[in-house]
Amino acid sequence: MTHSSDEIEDRLWAEIDKSRFGMLGLIGQGMHVQPMTAFAEKPEGKIWFFTYRDTDLARRAGDGSRAMFIVQSKDQSLQACVGGLLSQDRDPDRIEKFWDPMIAAWFPEGKQDPRLTLLRLDCTDAQVWLTEAGALKYAWEVARSNMKGERPDLGEQRRLDLH
Repeated sequence: MTHSSDEIEDRLWAEIDKSRFGMLGLIGQGMHVQPMTAFAEKPEGKIWFFTYRDTDLARRAGDGSRAMFIVQSKDQSLQACVGGLLSQDRDPDRIEKFWDPMIAAWFPEGKQDPRLTLLRLDCTDAQVWLTEAGALKYAWEVARSNMKGERPDLGEQRRLDLH
């Protein structure tokens, strides 16, 4: 299977829109990645996350810290790590646009809470792995590779430039 870089990028953005969940972390900050809800804007190359201004992640993000967002589809056919610059951006239009009952549950003081902010990931690149194999193909490829002394052929991986 061979997909164009544009097809893989479209699939990446679609998966972020669909699943909305992933792990976000700063590079070189000595912090573990954290589960976050993502709101993607493909045309702008940005991913937005709700948080409080005083969280460790928001405080350390500063104005353009290197970060990674890790996403995996439920069926595990796509796995990706998206890199970029993370900063706080309390954009009232985006807060209004992305606010929904799920977000409201995590921020009981509502959209007007002065602690509420958004983190904005300005995406620069991604590493994407696609696996089209179901359980049967996976077992077959593993068995075949062990017999032949080769690596299994289960998909493809690609580095994307998201500028």
